[in-house]
Amino acid sequence: MKNRLDQDFTLGGLLRFALPTTIMMLVTSLYTIVDGVLTARLVGENALAAINIAFPAISVALAVGIMLGTGGSAVVSHRMGAGDLEGARRTFSFLALTAVCAGACFALLALVGAEPLARLLGASDLLLADTVRYLRILLLFAPLSMLQLLFESFFVAAGKPGLGLGLTVAAGVTNALLDWLYMGPMAMGITGAAVATVTGYCIPSVCGVLFFLTRKEGLRFARPRPDWRLLGRACFNGSSEMVTNLSTAVTTFFFNAIMMALLGEAGVSAITIVLYAQFLLVALFLGFSMGVAPVFSFNQGAELPHRLRASFGHCIRFILWASVGMLAASLLLAPVIVGVFSPPGTQVNALALRGFRLFAPAFLFAGLNIFSSALFTALGDGRTSALISFARTFGFLMAGLLLLPRLLDVTGVWVAVPAAEALSCLLSLWFLIHYRARFGWPAAR
Repeated sequence: MKNRLDQDFTLGGLLRFALPTTIMMLVTSLYTIVDGVLTARLVGENALAAINIAFPAISVALAVGIMLGTGGSAVVSHRMGAGDLEGARRTFSFLALTAVCAGACFALLALVGAEPLARLLGASDLLLADTVRYLRILLLFAPLSMLQLLFESFFVAAGKPGLGLGLTVAAGVTNALLDWLYMGPMAMGITGAAVATVTGYCIPSVCGVLFFLTRKEGLRFARPRPDWRLLGRACFNGSSEMVTNLSTAVTTFFFNAIMMALLGEAGVSAITIVLYAQFLLVALFLGFSMGVAPVFSFNQGAELPHRLRASFGHCIRFILWASVGMLAASLLLAPVIVGVFSPPGTQVNALALRGFRLFAPAFLFAGLNIFSSALFTALGDGRTSALISFARTFGFLMAGLLLLPRLLDVTGVWVAVPAAEALSCLLSLWFLIHYRARFGWPAAR
């Protein structure tokens, strides 16, 4: 059976190959978005703020799953490209077992420390009860969420991106329907949002386990071979994606703290809306980059530099056009996007609409940064990938959050992300040009 990665991709071919993963990432992002929209509409804007207060802790758990998925997928795809299928199977199985064990640690934290953790994250007395409920339920199901994230990457490496897409869509639809049922007719409040989300986790994680257990050929579960050096390599290789999520946790905490100090709970709700919108819109770039990453890993393992060069050129063209389109769409649709969360005429709507328009230029630069980081991960250069992610999601952003609000007040909060993305774009371009001979692609233009 011919591996789907073993072909000369055109731009159209790459887009078709990455489309299931792109849609899968968009649907995965909708887990959080649907929670936010229905929570704001059916429970209230304070409950929406409580979800964002809880998000940094949840993001840490997700960071571990994404690290194992993206970093491990690069290692496994490289082995498959080199012809070591049995080694790839044993490595994949060990990574899956590691993800479950890591998730169990977060579940234990939920049992013994949800309330102190909520206080640490900055929950006010008004938001504390909702934050604790949401945190406890999400972290209890961390093992399943980690498997879902792991399988999102490995369905692509197994040549079955369509299966991952179908399972993720099913999970997303289930999540949305249960959100409406639990928070609407059943009036379960924020507990309903949490239960709906973790129910969505169960579908791709459980079905993924069954698929890789029963599959007869290709990538499947085998007897795990503990290899701590290889685990370290996978973790290091996926460290950029982990850095992105850990940085998101820290910066979300600072966003919440600054807005609480400047505008109170309404400010936290407003920044939550803008961050939700960002989470959904950049999912296009995340999904595309994850979708094409195995192509680069496979061709490097197979020592086919001409395919690396061709695929790189196709990806750059797509990213540039998509970035311009994303900026235009976000500015044009800003009232619609904000209005989904908060009705016009409210304080939260006015704050979020002004903020989103100042925030939108970030989408012009985010695509190249995300793709560059994923590319270096796929090619086994975790260090460069992590540097780009760290600069984009933490280094430049934290500098902006600490400096710009002092100079521009609330406006400084909104423009901190566009400034960080623009500076990171310059860094990404420098790395792409500097390493063009090493990896065989032409200079970025």
